[in-house]
Amino acid sequence: MKEQLTLFHTDTERAAQTDDPASNKIEQVSFRELVPEISNTGYLTHAIFAYPAKFIPQVVRYAITTYTKEGNWIVDPFAGSGTVGVEAYLCQRNAVLFDLNPLLNHIMPLKVYRGKEILSERHLHKLLDGMRESTHRFMPAWSNVAYWYTPEVLEVLSRYWGFIHNTDNEIYATIIKSALLKVSKRFSYTEDRTPKLARSKRKLKAIEELLKENWKQQLEEMTRSLSLKTLKDLNDFMIHTQPNLEHLGEVEFHGGIDSSYASVPRECEALITSPPYLQAQEYIRSTKMDLFWLGHTEEEIRELSRLEIPYRKADRLIQTETLEKIRKMLTRDDLQKRLDSYFCHTVNALENSMNRLRPNAAACIFVGNPRVDGIMVELWRILAEYFTERGFVFEKVYEDKIKARKLFGARKNKNPDGMKSEFLLVLRKNAICQTFAQQRESSLQDEGFPQHVSRKSPDSDAS
Repeated sequence: MKEQLTLFHTDTERAAQTDDPASNKIEQVSFRELVPEISNTGYLTHAIFAYPAKFIPQVVRYAITTYTKEGNWIVDPFAGSGTVGVEAYLCQRNAVLFDLNPLLNHIMPLKVYRGKEILSERHLHKLLDGMRESTHRFMPAWSNVAYWYTPEVLEVLSRYWGFIHNTDNEIYATIIKSALLKVSKRFSYTEDRTPKLARSKRKLKAIEELLKENWKQQLEEMTRSLSLKTLKDLNDFMIHTQPNLEHLGEVEFHGGIDSSYASVPRECEALITSPPYLQAQEYIRSTKMDLFWLGHTEEEIRELSRLEIPYRKADRLIQTETLEKIRKMLTRDDLQKRLDSYFCHTVNALENSMNRLRPNAAACIFVGNPRVDGIMVELWRILAEYFTERGFVFEKVYEDKIKARKLFGARKNKNPDGMKSEFLLVLRKNAICQTFAQQRESSLQDEGFPQHVSRKSPDSDAS
């Protein structure tokens, strides 16, 4: 989209000037060094599912151990792939997770597996052998499915998925399902080196070459090896958590929910979250191939996509000193609307969850400083200004400099260096916040906002 490309700037960088003393409280850190016990961001069950822009567990672990105690409840309104839920569980905390993407409901039963018996490779092999001989069929309820697959590949995948959808939803079938998601993308026409669903010349040629080889064997072997790896990860997870099994917490998850208006079921002692990046908010589109194979319908996915920020209008204008300066610097109406939409719905979701924090609870919000038309947008500062005006106390902000960032080589990057740093903003809830929370809730009720607000979405691509 033209609007998305122009969010990245290629020449000089401008920033809205501020005299905020909070800048003097920025603490330079390396979360990987602060949390040396986590040497691999994909350890245990974190890497079972592919998901764009994952929250690294070192940041979450630091926030949990610094700002919560065992048995506390943590809320994450932008749960994504469930990193906060996994880390909360490992640290004997409880978590309630929300995300617009229903993939969360499929991710969490594996990532926080509460089984007590070591899983059997023999049993898994037996199920995989049965899948290979299956005569069941499952075809996604996706009008464009044939656009993404060759007929021969689609026939094999439909049999494999048919077997899984006709197998009791036990842990072994769920393990195979997680492997099939990766296999179904690998053997499709979508470019698997970029997060969004998009055909590429490179991938078309790769599939053409693959079909000249023994591709069925490769597809089966990939499914088997990924399934075995996930089984091992779950066994490692059980061994790791077994000594504390009686003290492990609960993880509630609610996928397919608009966290801007969802009811948080209990008061919490902390919020730990990472909102969507300003430049990349289309997570439903990025994972819709997975969702179709998992059985979600085209209508359901379309309705959820309409709630994503690029297609959603602001229902109120967020105003802070820094944000107003940025608005004045922007010359394009479309970028102003995109900015207003982002802050409206990001703040709505944060505020909805932060209203359920107990007094003195910490709100830990991990963000970057993206650029819009060459103007740096200090997300942490804007959020700090907004919430301190409503009774929250600014505690500190941590800056974690990014030493390495993997960019996608298959596309032209408008911002080839990426963001230089990411920031963990920490706010404390004051008793005065209750007054603002009640005013916000009353305002929403008076204006008649429902839990889900649909907006019409353009559907211009073949997906």
